[in-house]
Amino acid sequence: MVLQAFGHARTALALPRRFSSDKQSSELYVNMVMGEEHMPVSKLNSTIIEAAIIGFEHQKTQIDSQIAELRAMLNGSTPTVTATPEAPAPKRKKFSAAAIQRMREAQQRRWARVKGEATPQLPAPAQPQKPQRKLSAAAKAKLVANLKKARAAKAAKADASKAALAKKKGAAKKAAAEPAAAE
Repeated sequence: MVLQAFGHARTALALPRRFSSDKQSSELYVNMVMGEEHMPVSKLNSTIIEAAIIGFEHQKTQIDSQIAELRAMLNGSTPTVTATPEAPAPKRKKFSAAAIQRMREAQQRRWARVKGEATPQLPAPAQPQKPQRKLSAAAKAKLVANLKKARAAKAAKADASKAALAKKKGAAKKAAAEPAAAE
C-alpha cells in the first residue's frame, strides 16, 4: 500500500503479529503509519514537540530547494539554493543600577501584598552628611612639620644607599683595572 502526497511516497509497514487479530487496533496502526491520525495532545511533551519542529524545518528546507529548482526551470537558468537566514538572537536590554533597584523594590512590595504581610518599609532617604571637621592651624602646622621630617629622613637614606653603591662600583672598577695593568 503506497500513499502519494506532495510528491512523497510512503509505504505502510506490515502489521505486527499482535495487531493481526484485532481489526480496530490494526486500522489505528495503519492510520498512524500513514499519517492520517494525530497523537493525542496528552501524549505530547517537549521532546516530541522539539523533534516535530526539527522535522518540519527540514521539510521546509527541502520544499524551498524544490521551489528554487522549479523557478530555475521557468527562467531557464541553473537552480541556486538559498538558505533561509536564521533570525539573530535579540539583544538583551540593559538596565541601570537605579532601575534595577526600583524593580527590586516593586517586586518586594508585590510579594509582600501576595503574602499578606505589611508592605516593607523603603529605606529612609540618606541623611545629610555631617559637615567635615576642619583642622586647627596648630594641628596643620604639626602635620606639615612631621611630613617634612619624614621626607628628609627618606632622602638621607636614599643618599646613603647611593653613596654605598658608588663605593662598591668604584672598588669593583679598581679590581678589574689592576689585573689589566699587570699584564
